[in-house]
Amino acid sequence: MSYTVLKSLHIIFVVSWFAGLFYLPRLLVYHVEAQDKAEPEKSILAKQFEKMQKLLFNAIMIPAMFLTWITGLSLIYVAWLSSFSSQGWLHLKLAFVVAITIYHFVCRHLILQFRKGNFLLSGPQLRLFNEIATILLVAVVFLVVAKNTLDWMYGLGGFVIFAIIIMAAVTIVKKIRTKN
Repeated sequence: MSYTVLKSLHIIFVVSWFAGLFYLPRLLVYHVEAQDKAEPEKSILAKQFEKMQKLLFNAIMIPAMFLTWITGLSLIYVAWLSSFSSQGWLHLKLAFVVAITIYHFVCRHLILQFRKGNFLLSGPQLRLFNEIATILLVAVVFLVVAKNTLDWMYGLGGFVIFAIIIMAAVTIVKKIRTKN
């Protein structure tokens, strides 16, 4: 398999994985908010959200995560194995990918808790939680594109500002919704 085909597959699997990482927390928000509904609507919505969460996680997110890791590690083997120790940006990228993987499994933990009726986070907390995937994606993209420490430091500064803006926007939207 050529490097470009492998890299293309890697990007496709990353996009698929992130589609799930963006959508699943939103389903969790809706699931929590459904708890405020009266019966039988509450039960009907809960069953539907549980079904959607299970299907999304098991049919899309798990395969996409594994395929992302497999193609990513294959890219390292094919392109950078001989110079892996000198690729500091790649080490940091892998640390972020580990953080994304942890986020993935925290999502799984929340799904399992919700099925038991343990709603660990509120709707507003889940909206903030939902932004973690966005912040991690921005960090990885800046790192992969910049590939050097100085440019990455500028990217990191932008990343921190971006994270603050995202969190502030979520808080503002919450206040606007509360007023209405």
